[in-house]
Amino acid sequence: MNEKDVRANAWAMPLTSPIYPRGPYRFMRREFLVISYRTDPGLLNAVVPAPLQPAGENIVKMEFIRMPDSTGFGDYTESGQVIPVTYQGKQGTYSHNMFLNDDAPIAGGREIWGFPKKLANPSLKVDKDVLIGTLDYGSIRVAIGTMGYKHRPFDEDKALAAVTGDNYLLKIIPHVDCTPRVCELVRYRCHDVTIHGAWQGPAALQLFEHALAPVARLPVLEVVGAVHILTDLTLGLGEVVHDYLASR
Repeated sequence: MNEKDVRANAWAMPLTSPIYPRGPYRFMRREFLVISYRTDPGLLNAVVPAPLQPAGENIVKMEFIRMPDSTGFGDYTESGQVIPVTYQGKQGTYSHNMFLNDDAPIAGGREIWGFPKKLANPSLKVDKDVLIGTLDYGSIRVAIGTMGYKHRPFDEDKALAAVTGDNYLLKIIPHVDCTPRVCELVRYRCHDVTIHGAWQGPAALQLFEHALAPVARLPVLEVVGAVHILTDLTLGLGEVVHDYLASR
């Protein structure tokens, strides 16, 4: 293989058999359980990277997401914390951490967009009259979220706005000497969204201390709401809105 061929094919690793295909990536019947809670403002401010700013009210959203049919990535489940933020005065969310159970979307999410993904074992299922989200890191349970199943309709326009809003990621790729080669704030959006249903109901959330799955470092002070959304969507590719290395 000559150098021209290497350049033409060098978009993911391994070179001759990439772990994921090229996008776009379409998700069918993607299911969200999102539990919003209030946390400690000092701890929240400490994890939101400038130039992002916490949006106020000290809210964190704990998400449990089932993705049974996703282009190139297959069937997997994800969980993590996102934080409402502002960037240049506009509302959005920042992905603080994410945990999932499938190698391909871990690699693709980290390499393409900068999603902060780690291997773990989240789940989302219905147990009689309750929607239950759990997150296990190895053999240790680190999160349990519950919501009354489809107790009340949730406004579908609000659900659509939540799914299609601005989302921010801190993409970090090290150089071979472990200095940062890439350190960028990335923005992405979801497109071609169809809402199949949206509901709200009573909810509870427990987070447990863990050294490498530190969801409890943003502790639950008060659960303020929960929504359950079923949707189809296309995950849009990102754009760099701030280069930390260029501004040194």
